[in-house]
Amino acid sequence: MINLKELVSGANSIAISAHVRPDGDAVGSTLGLYNYIKKCWPEKKVTVFLENPEEIFSYMKGFSEIVTLQHKTAEEKLLTSDTVEAYDLFFALDLGDIERLGEAGEYFKAAKVTACIDHHISNKGFSMNDYIEPEASSTSELVYTLFDEENIDVEIAKCIYTGIIHDTGIFQYSNTSKRTMEIAGKLITYGFDFTNIINKTFYEKTYRQTQIMGRAIMESIRFMDERCIASVVDHKVMDFYGATSADLQGIVNQLLLTKGIECAIFMYEAEPFTYKVSMRSGNLVDVAAIATHFGGGGHKKAAGFTMCGSYHDILNNISELIEKQLDAE
Repeated sequence: MINLKELVSGANSIAISAHVRPDGDAVGSTLGLYNYIKKCWPEKKVTVFLENPEEIFSYMKGFSEIVTLQHKTAEEKLLTSDTVEAYDLFFALDLGDIERLGEAGEYFKAAKVTACIDHHISNKGFSMNDYIEPEASSTSELVYTLFDEENIDVEIAKCIYTGIIHDTGIFQYSNTSKRTMEIAGKLITYGFDFTNIINKTFYEKTYRQTQIMGRAIMESIRFMDERCIASVVDHKVMDFYGATSADLQGIVNQLLLTKGIECAIFMYEAEPFTYKVSMRSGNLVDVAAIATHFGGGGHKKAAGFTMCGSYHDILNNISELIEKQLDAE
């Protein structure tokens, strides 16, 4: 564990960021830490960098203060020579390596002191001050353990609670522990409407999201003796619905709910012949091992990576590794 008070006390300027395409845990942990530092050390300059956080999380205090970073291609980076500010302290949250920071990685590299708070099993440690606990339900849970309870308020509680429910599937996933439930129980005593947070950020979908999820499920295929399921959304489908990556949230989890399925795969075409791959599993497949093999990472039951090629070639490559694991059972 790191000493938050010691790190923050020695810094005047602080940056906080998380992985690209931030989910509930990424947004919740960064804003939870942001609000805590601003409350306990109001004189500090604190900046949160995130890549296009979803508006469904705008109820969290500090959301409007997030500095939104846009992904740049290698060519765009060559054309721009912007120098980045060297922060005294940089917190990297909910990611296994520097590359997952995206554009915020330049601020990490320029910072005088760096710290990482994470729960990914693929994280081998890359900062000056690492707090990595793969058994934790979420990065938000780990961030909470660094706080003095007397300094937590309802706004901080909402952030941390959001992160926990999103990485535990509302306490359904096996990463949920006794500590997780105890922390969540303490958080709801601050009096916020936790039911509304669950409904608005977890269940409620736009009509576009419902349409594209329905199509992805309808066009899915089963393989490996019907123990695996896969679906893809290519750029033509994305364009047809006017969809963005944010509209694809939850599809892979829905696929995994299919009876008899041990592993679910969902891909979408981010660029021509470049696919973002999300994997989920039951008890028999370690998807983190597969994702790591292809340069990604994650957890045993939830992981992802980016891969170039055709949908069928990528699926064949993944299938070979799944088959080896299932045959070993």
